[in-house]
Amino acid sequence: MKQNLVLGRKIICLNRKASFNYFLLETLEAGIALKGSEVKSLRDGKGSIADSYALDNNGEIFLINSHIPLYRQSSYNNHNPKGDRKLLLKKKEINKLIGRINQEGLTIIPTKMYFVKGKVKVEIAVAKGKKLYDKRQVKKTKDWNREKARLLSKNNK
Repeated sequence: MKQNLVLGRKIICLNRKASFNYFLLETLEAGIALKGSEVKSLRDGKGSIADSYALDNNGEIFLINSHIPLYRQSSYNNHNPKGDRKLLLKKKEINKLIGRINQEGLTIIPTKMYFVKGKVKVEIAVAKGKKLYDKRQVKKTKDWNREKARLLSKNNK
């Protein structure tokens, strides 16, 4: 946590399942268009990008299915918690992402949401879905590494 503050980043939420469910090929930082009540809710540390993904719509990229809960103190001008949110990228980056999605059958998923100098940023990744046998292999490797560490620590004592 201390390292994040040194870099000027305050992490709001992580997508922990992203690296388990997908092969992450390329990461990119994008801004996100939010309303005031959404930003205040994120400052409280609430928000989830666990099941979200990004799609293109008329040459723009939108974050779909991200959940930012309602801000209690904002009464009549509150936001839609599951609404689509526009990602702010340069035109060249958007065209590159759209090309990769359409040609190679890849998807865009958010991996992190954080504050940088008071602005909300989203780290998105171009990813390819893992098959069931890939997930099993990852789990098997993690279990073996954990068991190996236990055995080594037991022998060192």
